[in-house]
Amino acid sequence: MRRGRPPQIVAYGGGGFSMEPNNPLLDEYVLGLCRRKKPKVCFFPSASGDADHYVVRFYRHFSSEICDPSHISLFRRDCGPGAVREHLLKQDLIYVGGGSILSLLGVWRAHGIDEDLRAAWQAGVILVGVSAGSLCWFDSGLTAYHHDAKPYQGLGFLSHSNAVHYEEESDRRPAYHQALREGMPGGYAASDGAALHFIGDDLHRVVLSRPNARAYRVEVAGEDVVEHPLEATYLGERPKLELAAA
Repeated sequence: MRRGRPPQIVAYGGGGFSMEPNNPLLDEYVLGLCRRKKPKVCFFPSASGDADHYVVRFYRHFSSEICDPSHISLFRRDCGPGAVREHLLKQDLIYVGGGSILSLLGVWRAHGIDEDLRAAWQAGVILVGVSAGSLCWFDSGLTAYHHDAKPYQGLGFLSHSNAVHYEEESDRRPAYHQALREGMPGGYAASDGAALHFIGDDLHRVVLSRPNARAYRVEVAGEDVVEHPLEATYLGERPKLELAAA
């Protein structure tokens, strides 16, 4: 386990550098978890088809001044697979971008990246993602990319289900409730600006980059679907974490 860290995942309902370029609170939070002055951060833009503009924005926000950044492309030869697992195991943080969850899972499974990521997670490398990059870690959830919301089967690192952009896209909540009634396991829903921090399979805390963002535990109780609002910490009002020396 890397430096004695337990397995951790931080799943953004929406936010981070790609959605809140002028609000660094969530990304500062995950960098702080690394407890290093210049953590190694690897970006996976797979869900966007390795869009060039997404990679450029990553390097702009995760510059060499604050971390040791890298990215892995599965659609470009210059940063192709190579020794992926070896590279991932050397990271402090792996950051997965948004886009199509179905495309993301398909290309990862084709290249064996899913098992490489599981090995990194179990070794203590912190996994982070937004939108599709949040959905992927869970047992199941809903995708609404290019179509009405429908269920997908995720990597299952976390045994719960997941819903993102929960209060920003009108079809998310009713579709998630219907999926739960039809047998999807209970789980967590997060609006843009809310992030779910898991240690192992358990929710450790909820953090917010916007004071009005919200997150919920959502599950079936009898014939009803029940939402339990989760206590959350707005990061704009917390003292910054002190980073330990590398």
